[in-house]
Amino acid sequence: MTLLTRINALLDASTKPLVASAHCDLPCGVYDPAQAKIEAQSVKGCMEKYNASSDEDFKIRATFIKEERAELVKHHLWVLWTDYFKVDHLKAYPNLHDLFWMATKSAGEAKKTNDVNVADRLLSEIDAIAEIFWATKK
Repeated sequence: MTLLTRINALLDASTKPLVASAHCDLPCGVYDPAQAKIEAQSVKGCMEKYNASSDEDFKIRATFIKEERAELVKHHLWVLWTDYFKVDHLKAYPNLHDLFWMATKSAGEAKKTNDVNVADRLLSEIDAIAEIFWATKK
């Protein structure tokens, strides 16, 4: 079959409407709150190493990595919030918006501090989001 024949066959096939449906932007299975949690664990690890060190150069590097990872937490949470969760989820879980609000705020706060309690709170908020996420996947 020549390339032109293949293109014509595709064009002919494209005139028939295709019906596709998916809960999210792509068929489910591509979203996972674990991505945010892994980055949040890195944030906490950087805070712990920062607090345990007396080496100023090391502390600067730990701070840089922590801030970078905290920004990634926010990114992964916002992708989950904007691309996966839908209005029906918010109706079923009315605290969902507040959970995302608080988790992204905690990630922002983590960029400004080396208080491990902030990282622990962030991890707890991500766990609460994950619990709802997995409940919606059933």
